[in-house]
Amino acid sequence: MKKSGNILLCGVGGQGILLASEVLSSVLLKARYDVKQSEVHGMAQRGGSVVSHIRYGGKVYSPLIEPGTADTTVSFELLEALRYLPFYRRGGTIIVNTQKILPSPVASGMATYPDDVLEQLTTRGLSVHPVDAFEIAAAAGEKRAANMVLLGALSAFLPVKEELFLDTAEGRVPEKFRKANLEAFRRGREAVSIKKETSKRERQ
Repeated sequence: MKKSGNILLCGVGGQGILLASEVLSSVLLKARYDVKQSEVHGMAQRGGSVVSHIRYGGKVYSPLIEPGTADTTVSFELLEALRYLPFYRRGGTIIVNTQKILPSPVASGMATYPDDVLEQLTTRGLSVHPVDAFEIAAAAGEKRAANMVLLGALSAFLPVKEELFLDTAEGRVPEKFRKANLEAFRRGREAVSIKKETSKRERQ
């Protein structure tokens, strides 16, 4: 696995992107990487576009990911995955939550929501991993834990032990939600790991 990388988290306000970004940065620091994280950009209130840049490695000088260099992206909302296309590295990995949150122009009928988002991503040479994070979180007992589902999915692609993620998340989540959030993380990681193993067997 790579010992350095650029990770982009994107979505809309209210999806728990900031918490996921904080947990991820803490995990990478505990794994003894130098880590730089940008502030969350955009409108952080519910419904506004949000993006977080996280860079890690032996020594990192800038928190901002340059266009075309994001190795791994997690899009917390389906359409938001297209908004940040200029940042993705060709051949990079993108985990996409299949949940749809209609932007104002679509909700008002002034625009339509594209039905080929995953296809557009695939044709750009990305390794696309769709995840129904909302349904997985609900099955784990907490619908609001979709961010932990996606963090679990992301963890399957990073050079960090699962236990470090779980220990860090446990310290960041309130006790009454802890069990469901940790289960959501495990299920998210498992969902992607199964797909990765299936794809590997199909290629052999």
